[in-house]
Amino acid sequence: MSDRALEGLDERQREAASVLRGPVCVLAGAGTGKTRVITHRIAHGVDTGAYSPGRVMAVTFTAKAAGEMRGRLRALGVEGVAARTFHAAALAQLNFFWPQVAKDTAPSIVDNKVRLLGQAADALRMRLDGATLRDVASRIESRKVTMRTIEQDAAARPQGLGRVELGALVDLQRAYEKLKDQRRQLDFEDVLLACAGMLESEPRVQAAVHEQYRHFTVDEFQDISPLQHRLMELWLGDRQDFCAVGDASQTIYSFAGADPRYLLEFADRYEDAHVVRLERNYRSDAAVLAVANELMRGRPGALELVSAAPPGPAPEVRAYEDDAAEADGVAAAVAAQTAAGVDPRRIAVLYRANAQSAPLLAALAARGVAATVLGGKRFFDIPEVRQGLLALRGASVAPVETTFVAAVRDVLRSLGLTDEPPPAGGALRDAWEARAALLRLAEEAPEGTTLRSFTDTLTARAKDQHEPSMRTVTLATLHAAKGLEWDHVHLVGLAEGLLPISYATTFEQVDEERRLAYVGITRAARTLTLSWARTGGHRERQPSRFLREIGTGTLRAVDGRASSAARSRR
Repeated sequence: MSDRALEGLDERQREAASVLRGPVCVLAGAGTGKTRVITHRIAHGVDTGAYSPGRVMAVTFTAKAAGEMRGRLRALGVEGVAARTFHAAALAQLNFFWPQVAKDTAPSIVDNKVRLLGQAADALRMRLDGATLRDVASRIESRKVTMRTIEQDAAARPQGLGRVELGALVDLQRAYEKLKDQRRQLDFEDVLLACAGMLESEPRVQAAVHEQYRHFTVDEFQDISPLQHRLMELWLGDRQDFCAVGDASQTIYSFAGADPRYLLEFADRYEDAHVVRLERNYRSDAAVLAVANELMRGRPGALELVSAAPPGPAPEVRAYEDDAAEADGVAAAVAAQTAAGVDPRRIAVLYRANAQSAPLLAALAARGVAATVLGGKRFFDIPEVRQGLLALRGASVAPVETTFVAAVRDVLRSLGLTDEPPPAGGALRDAWEARAALLRLAEEAPEGTTLRSFTDTLTARAKDQHEPSMRTVTLATLHAAKGLEWDHVHLVGLAEGLLPISYATTFEQVDEERRLAYVGITRAARTLTLSWARTGGHRERQPSRFLREIGTGTLRAVDGRASSAARSRR
């Protein structure tokens, strides 16, 4: 059994999964199978007896990623590994140790930081709008993840915030912290700070954590903040059984404290570190990767991705007259793809800012193409899905006189599922797509599935945030698209002021915008289309500097012309 978990891995993946002791750094490019390596490495450690599952902690940044990791480990026969987000792991330790240390229950968690800030502002007779309060909340989060006090932050950033002068900003933060203390509450960042503080000040707590967890893996290590890194150091103590996995080219959360230097300088920090580079990409064809490689050439930590897929069509760049023409042109291209038999779930339209989604949604709906904006309600929180799950569970207690799939179809039809979908672009179509997704899950279920086992599986998937995709085209910001993939990607708005965005003025900020573009490009498996509009409103635009950096050697220029329908609308 010792090599079971290494089967099916390529040479570099196998190397990364085989090194079970000491500091290990896996530089994993987009689409190179990093989650596969992480889970197979843990499984290999368990199979060989090097790891006890209950003493392994695998940390990542989203509940969805942690749920996927747990699911993959279960499929490999490994149960009991603590696969969690930083916050979930820290909160579990706080809830367990706080009563022992403080002889009291742990504080509750603030459910709405902006609302609490508003109450603190009212107490100071400050009249601030919601947008300003959100900016103050972001400032607080940034301060805490970089481990600065209010005074240190004021010294480092003395410019204040909008119309809130520095002195008032300091007073508001102090009032916010005082209000939290009075209510015995912690905010999201306090959870990490309190856990780190407890480990630093309580030797018996530190000893208990060190005894419990012996082996650590951190996914997306390029996104780790100074606070998270400090907590990781405290969990580790003087041990070095630590595996960091990440890609500096996908650092897109600097605004949230992400610092890629921890990944880039890993080999300097740990002299005996074993570093493995994963550059064989299993997602995208060579033409797509050529665009990605050109964009990142010469950047710190950039990997040279090599395709394992057969060659596909050359990526295109299209220039349109204006934003409406771009939206209509992209919608026409998407409609042509679906008409040719492409599954809508395999198509995505990506953009820099949320505001860009509205004209795209309208243009797609005008062509009868259903679309879903990523980042809306989670699948299992959609009212029609919750209603369907309740109805299916209710039906499962009665004898079933037909096949399992037919029973599911009957229940969903009673709730409004029809054979033909309503027109795209409305709430009725959204509800239909949600119910249709439930039916597809039933149709894909293993032989022998019952209504009861089906609803149990859906409940487990909801807990792990293992969400099915609805049969719609996906619209998403570049931030939301990270970690996902589609066969066909349309990346819009590659113009100066949109990507890079207008407020990216420093070298570091523009570099982050470049990494965002890289993330969008590497989501594409088969086809990639980039586009931009020459005018927006009454302003003329220039093509993004990233298009110039990529060059015409890897992109095929195609004239984007508005359809007659789009011209007549304008």
